[in-house]
Formats: sequence, structure tokens, C-alpha cells
Amino acid sequence: MVLGLRSAIGSDVGRRRTSNQDSGATTGRLLIVADGMGGHAHGEIASATTVSAFTEMDARLPEDLSDVDLDAELNSVLADATDRLGQRASDDPETRGMGTTVVSLLLTGEQLALAHIGDSRIYRLRAGELDQLTHDHTMVQQLVDQGQITPEEAAHHPRRSVLMRALSTDHAPEPDLDRIDIAEGDRFLLCSDGVTAVLDDDALRQELGSGTEPEDVVARLIELSNDGGGPDNITAIVADVVDVPADAPQAQHLRVAGAAAEIATSN
Repeated sequence: MVLGLRSAIGSDVGRRRTSNQDSGATTGRLLIVADGMGGHAHGEIASATTVSAFTEMDARLPEDLSDVDLDAELNSVLADATDRLGQRASDDPETRGMGTTVVSLLLTGEQLALAHIGDSRIYRLRAGELDQLTHDHTMVQQLVDQGQITPEEAAHHPRRSVLMRALSTDHAPEPDLDRIDIAEGDRFLLCSDGVTAVLDDDALRQELGSGTEPEDVVARLIELSNDGGGPDNITAIVADVVDVPADAPQAQHLRVAGAAAEIATSN
């Protein structure tokens, strides 16, 4: 059995923002969501730049990743993205202070290599059970970890979006890296907090387990997030682990969404 990914991606500005600072991209083996921050400091540039660094990494890596040190590659691409942001800020002082979250998965054999900074999230639905595979790098999550507030209190805390870690020009990246075993039938969700600020785990489990195609689930998550007020930009990737014929072509057309797509179109 050869495992592959069948994915869909979508992004929406939401109901309360005037621009989309989220970016995302998918290929046959790479999934990435980046939620830019900085407001007038051009968070959309930070997210699009980071997504571009990841897709360029994917393009230059060999088809067979079995002999590739993926932790080293992921650390390297995050450092590269940080350098690009720093150079942009040096060239254009108005962009100083921009940054972005990152969640990414890279398929290698029967595992996914995970990289995470910030409060965008990755979930896995397996046999009806939903698991969050990332741990938010936020002040509120730190308070939960220390037992000072409950998860229920954290969901409505006024400072729940304050990040303790992000990819930015201020310091070297500090990612969480992991390897995730996969099986046929697994479904993954990568999303910005425009989804999770509105939809709780029960809602995510229901939509991911609906039996519909990834494209339909992405559209539904965006619709529900907007119906719930759309307080932030909304970006989601839904990917199914599928059995693919051994002789099937592994390459999949690059798809980008959000600011990455808008900036590419305008250039």
C-alpha cells in the first residue's frame, strides 16, 4: 500500500476584517497554513513569504524523502523564512514587527512530519475520534498548563490571542517538530484561529466526520465560522489519507489561498 493525500484548501477574510492576512498552500505532500499578524505592519506579507519558503523547499526536495533529515529541513526553511522577513523589514521599515504563525505537514512514507509555531492548529480524525496534534503557543494556554485557568475559561479569555511564540523578525524560530503515524482513512485539518475561535471540538468532529469530500468540508467550515461572527480571517485545509496505486504520479498541482494567492495574482 502506498499512502497519499487528497486535500482541499480555502480561505476567507471573515466578517470583521478588511483584508486577509492568512495564507495557505497544498501540494501532493505538503500542507501549510500561516496566519499573519501585525495589522498595519503587513501580516499578509509575513504569511505569504513563509508559505513561499515552504513551497520552494518542497519543490527542491527529492521525491523519495526516506534519506532526508526532515527536522533539519524544517528548521532550515523556518530560518530561511525568518531571514526573508528580516530582509523585507530592513528594506521597508513599515513592515517591522510583522510575523506569522505556521502549521505544516509533509508526507513521507507512512508518516507526516509536523512543524508548528503559534496558535494555528492541526487536528486528526481517526475512527471518529478527534485529536488536536498541536499545542497553542499562547499566554492563555500557558495559564491552562499551569492550572491557573480552565480550558473553558481559556476559550473566552480576553487575551486568548496573545502569542508566546511566532515566526517573526525579532528572534530565531522555536518550532515544535513531530512525526505523526498515518493510516488510510485518517482525515487531517490545518486551520487558522479564525476557525477555532468560533467552532469547538464537537463542531469540528461533526463536520470532519460528515463523510463529505474535503472540498465540501472546507467550504462548510468557512461558512460556519462566518455564521458564528467571522471575527478573524478563516483558512482551512482538509486532507484525507488515501491508498494510491504504486504507479500513480505523485506530483500534485500547487494550490495557494489567502494572501499568498492575492499577492501572487497582483505580481
